[in-house]
Amino acid sequence: MKSLFPTLLGVLAAGISLSAWAAQPLVTPAELNAIDHDANVRVIDIRPANEYAAGHIPGAVSAPYPQWRGPANDPGKLPPEDKLTALVRNLGLNADTHAIVVSSGANSTDFGGSARVYWTLKYLGLTDLSVLNGGLKAWTDAKLPQDRIVPTVAPTQYVVRLDRSLIATTRDVAAQVGNAQTRLIDARPRPFYLGNVKAPTALVPGTIKGAINLENGKWFLPGTAIFVSPEKAREIASRELSQPRQETISFCNTGHWAATDWFALSEVVGIKNVRLYPASLAEWTHDPKLPMENVPGRGKQILMKLKSALS
Repeated sequence: MKSLFPTLLGVLAAGISLSAWAAQPLVTPAELNAIDHDANVRVIDIRPANEYAAGHIPGAVSAPYPQWRGPANDPGKLPPEDKLTALVRNLGLNADTHAIVVSSGANSTDFGGSARVYWTLKYLGLTDLSVLNGGLKAWTDAKLPQDRIVPTVAPTQYVVRLDRSLIATTRDVAAQVGNAQTRLIDARPRPFYLGNVKAPTALVPGTIKGAINLENGKWFLPGTAIFVSPEKAREIASRELSQPRQETISFCNTGHWAATDWFALSEVVGIKNVRLYPASLAEWTHDPKLPMENVPGRGKQILMKLKSALS
């Protein structure tokens, strides 16, 4: 992948110190391998604990994805601030830590977990953040080392400073419906957007009124969890988002796929004022007064429920 900045290997070859190298949103396995032993780098493995135990990047700490999510009935919701603070501290994160998030790399949907954790860390005030492009699969395919050693990490006293410019609440989104200067982006696959499929967490199918569809899977090399180059990402954004807006809000069912669109537009493409609506349709659809479109008729909804129950 061609980077927005000189590659880390080029930086090292030029004799520039690691501390002078700004964290990039995406790092390749080779780039991560070059800095993995730096004291300020913390690799955060968000795979299930049993997968981590079977083998992981040397020095990586385990923080399975569910720890970063809300309850089962509302998984898009952020956990309480005190729990997130304790999680960050126990991972040994500080303001000067370069945190690199690693998922399995199974597919483009899996990437959403990395993007969501990256967004959460940034929301908590951390700024030196990256995602391993392609996850552990890319690391494994590059034949780089793994081990089963669980590192000992000293907890920190990191003080959370919430960046509220990154988050949109249900009230925030409702206030922007119909505003021509705010772009609402539905990151789900098109059948969800069109109301032909409904997630279990949503009460009704369809999308938020006025939203456009930018499927999260468009940002990846076909059939992989490899995020496209920044140049290609800019091409996609230019094609899909024809007119500039003052603000963009990304949503999906539970803030997972939406995190990928947020990451792509905010961190890779560099569009300003992009927010994530983490609660997404799991919360929005529980208030029948909130405006929706692409909602099928009652008869079709009944058939959809029957089909879901029988599947």
